[in-house]
Amino acid sequence: MRRIGELFAPHKAALIVTVVLVLIGAALSVVPPLLTQRAFDDGLFPVGADGEASPPNLPVLGWLVLAMIIVFVVSTLLGVWQTWLTATVGNRVMGALRVRLFTHLQRMELSFFTRTKTGVIQSRLQNDVGGVASVLTNTVSSVLGNTVTVISAFVAMLLLNWQLTIIALVLLPVMVFAQRRVGLVRAKVAAKTQESLSEMTAITQETLSVSGILLSKSFTRQQSEIDRYADENANQIRLQVKQQMTGQWFFAMVGIFMSSVPAIVYLVAGWLIAGGADVTAGTIVAFTTVQARLLFPLMGLMRVALDLQTSSALFARIFEYLDLRPAIVDAPDAREVPADAALGRVEFEHVSFAYPDAPAGARPTLDDVSFTIEPGEYAAFVGPSGAGKTTVSYLVPRLYEASGGSVRFAGVDVRELRQESLVSQIGIVSQETYLFHATIAENLRYAKPDASDAELEAAARAANIHETIASFPDGYDTVVGERGYRLSGGEKQRIAIARVLLKDPPVLVLDEATSALDTISERVVQEALDDAARGRTTIAIAHRLSTVVAADVIFVIVEGRVVERGTHAELIAAGGVYEALYRQQLAQAPASVPASVPGSVPEASAGVAEAASVAE
Repeated sequence: MRRIGELFAPHKAALIVTVVLVLIGAALSVVPPLLTQRAFDDGLFPVGADGEASPPNLPVLGWLVLAMIIVFVVSTLLGVWQTWLTATVGNRVMGALRVRLFTHLQRMELSFFTRTKTGVIQSRLQNDVGGVASVLTNTVSSVLGNTVTVISAFVAMLLLNWQLTIIALVLLPVMVFAQRRVGLVRAKVAAKTQESLSEMTAITQETLSVSGILLSKSFTRQQSEIDRYADENANQIRLQVKQQMTGQWFFAMVGIFMSSVPAIVYLVAGWLIAGGADVTAGTIVAFTTVQARLLFPLMGLMRVALDLQTSSALFARIFEYLDLRPAIVDAPDAREVPADAALGRVEFEHVSFAYPDAPAGARPTLDDVSFTIEPGEYAAFVGPSGAGKTTVSYLVPRLYEASGGSVRFAGVDVRELRQESLVSQIGIVSQETYLFHATIAENLRYAKPDASDAELEAAARAANIHETIASFPDGYDTVVGERGYRLSGGEKQRIAIARVLLKDPPVLVLDEATSALDTISERVVQEALDDAARGRTTIAIAHRLSTVVAADVIFVIVEGRVVERGTHAELIAAGGVYEALYRQQLAQAPASVPASVPGSVPEASAGVAEAASVAE
């Protein structure tokens, strides 16, 4: 509750005005019953000095009716103003909470997203925050208004007749106890409901994305995906019904009690009058009116308390994410990347690394790795799958934190540098290119929002993609589709290269950027990569050795350790792991050429043949 209250702190002025309006409105709500008593006793059925009934006193009745109308009008206007204030404050608080959660998630380390479903994260942002909207918008005014109304009505009832007040409130303790029990049950059901909703969102995100729908169609699994969604949907329906029905019997009993109280009051009033008590008709009418003004706000308070208990599960889920602490943060004295001659130098000193979710006792992904890449040098990392090559590319921009040893950039330990400053010096081209569902120009400007059209064209030309873009009917305004699916793999990759060139970083990381491409596309993209790497420190993670034969230095990684290093010619001459991998790929390359093309030169092996001539 304290943390929920802190969310309203920036809106103190609006809350103060709301409180004043609520207090005035609550106070005014008990005035009409008192005016009703006077209208009955002094206006409609006045009693003369001799104790005899007199004709209606129309002037007094007229003023009392006018006063009641004025109270109703003022109360309505104040209610409209109060509703606007509470809706504005509540929605702003909810919006700020959503942005705060989104901002916090942006700061989380990469490993958080690799172990958490995207749909679950989306559900926290949308469903959980949206689920507490009514609490945020209505709680303050409802609690204050109903509390003041209840107190005012209770005082008015005591002033009218204390015996009838006891009768009206006799079951209140039982109602409060029952409400708390119901709230606990609803909170548990609400938590399960949100978990089910998260799962549904995750299923939707996974199966209705372009990649997901392509996968399900490729394996004719549409029906199984439909069944999976339908099963979770049925579970969601069951939980929603259970949540709605929990407490309905309680409120039904409260409703019966509230409806029965006026009749009981009439009976008790009859006993009191028969016993000689001074209870007038106006008192009875006013009392039953005030009693309604007491019990309905009282029931409203119980519903608010119930909503708060129910929403506590949602707030717990939201605060659970807000309480997560990023594993990688800037040090208090973090500094900018130094702009000197060492800019572009990358050093690993006895670096070890194990992924956070790795089993205890498992072999580390990297084990005592040391190397130095000088500014402007082209360094390649090769080795079997799972050897730890890509992990190297993650540690340089500090997407993951080294478990041991030191990663240095421009001569400074990356833990001493501001992350934003570090990443601004590094451009990454990965195997899986990600493009937004936007135009080509918008995707390019993601690297440099203020880039001019001329800069876009220059970057595209450097990436060998300008002519292709120009051939599209809409040119740079062509919408690429979800994840760029309207483009070929080679086109997407070259746009990604152009985007990195627009950033113009001194260090370029290429993570198997051509391994998923066909031979022709690979050759075109490789030319673009070679042009992009010129004059920059380049770290290339390669599966196809033909793409890195011209590298200044090649590091061979096996089971997390650097076992060989040198140029292509030196490693071939050494006859070690690299030479075995190279010969294996050389032997496999011709097999990829279709037999139906007699006499053709194997395009797939062109790069390898080139490499062979270099080796010779």
